[in-house]
Amino acid sequence: MLKKLLAAALATASVVGLSACGGSGSGSSTGTINWWTWDDKQAAAYQSCATAFEKANPGVTVKISQYAVDSYFTKLTAGFVAGTAPDAFQNSVQFFQAYASQHQLLPLDDYISKTNFDLKKFSVGVDAWKYTDGKQYALPLDWAAAAIFYNVDALTKAGYTAADVDNLNWNPDNGGTFDKMVAHLTVDANGKRGDEAGFDKNHIATYGTGQLAAKDFIGQTTWNSFVSTTGWRQGDKPQWPTKFNYDDPNFTKTMKYIKSLTDRGFAPKINTFSAGEGTATISDVDLLGTGKIALENAGSWEAATFAKLPGVKVGIAPTVLGPDGKTRSDMSNSNGNNIWAGTKNPDLTWKWVSYMGSQECQSTAGASGTFFPSIPAAMDSAAAAVAKQGVDLSVFTKALKDGSLYGAPAYANGADLQQTLEPLFEAYFSGSRGDDVFAEMTQKAKDILNKKN
Repeated sequence: MLKKLLAAALATASVVGLSACGGSGSGSSTGTINWWTWDDKQAAAYQSCATAFEKANPGVTVKISQYAVDSYFTKLTAGFVAGTAPDAFQNSVQFFQAYASQHQLLPLDDYISKTNFDLKKFSVGVDAWKYTDGKQYALPLDWAAAAIFYNVDALTKAGYTAADVDNLNWNPDNGGTFDKMVAHLTVDANGKRGDEAGFDKNHIATYGTGQLAAKDFIGQTTWNSFVSTTGWRQGDKPQWPTKFNYDDPNFTKTMKYIKSLTDRGFAPKINTFSAGEGTATISDVDLLGTGKIALENAGSWEAATFAKLPGVKVGIAPTVLGPDGKTRSDMSNSNGNNIWAGTKNPDLTWKWVSYMGSQECQSTAGASGTFFPSIPAAMDSAAAAVAKQGVDLSVFTKALKDGSLYGAPAYANGADLQQTLEPLFEAYFSGSRGDDVFAEMTQKAKDILNKKN
């Protein structure tokens, strides 16, 4: 799954000239289609679709290229400028606005209409790829969400069951059952638990939960699943917001609670497991596997890796219930499959991209368990396939169907937002800034979201 994108890549993208040549001709029914991704696992998974597509379309070759994420968008941008970009490519919504505003993406509406392609087949992600001009610029390629991963044996020894984790609730006033469990699971260097007298919050052997006080301004796998149970949403609109709601009282109260976890020693502070900026950070999986944390809010893309931890049985629970004891809310993002506006063969490229968006292809590719297909029936097939490998994805398939997922917003000027907001979040969680930071976050985000390029 795509991790934090490098701001430098988007900064480079912002200077791209309007070099796309348009793709107005239909092109040939044979030839080579170039498709790019940053994900080595999806590159391998979709190769099975490419083979089937080539067999069904004699004379067509699908060339799949994968590049590391830290160079992927730079290479893509260079391709736009030189006129050598791939016919189609996987894209992150963080780059959508920049590429669409520079006319590097082919609108898909005419193709969708002409081929009667049904966008309703997708569970998530369609609206995230509709630009401010009202046009659809991508088909959802995958989806992801968060969950709570835990060491089954460690929780059992602490007196908890799977049902206890599955039904955790929280509220910003006393933290609910989540707070009680996290306190009990936290163990100091002397073996004292966080809810016992004599607990030393400054010398922790095992944190009850992983890092939730994170500088990520979206908070997908950290604080978002808590605050969104209160009804809070990132923006003033589901897509293309003009404001981020950091000044909402529910947000402020939630951030205070999240910070209290680190203040009490129940969760690690920023950089606890790294030496600082620019150094390697121990992964979520390794932290859980080595017993440094007991619970970990993490992304669905890590489910298969957690399941394969040697000697550790990992359970997966849904995100917490909210203050009302009933509401679960989990932000789901979806990468998109774009067609370059400069492709010389738009019809054939659409044929490939729309096949990638079929139940047949997504079921085949999704059987690897390395990504979640955007079509529910294909997701069911993928879950059944990986269940045979000992990976239980039922938490995610249930979330897909019970309405607890909500779509991540598309927004403008992602690199500026990241560069500006992350230091403010970090300052708050480190204690160098107080509640006044939320008004500053709100104003700065508003300025950036409404900035014209």
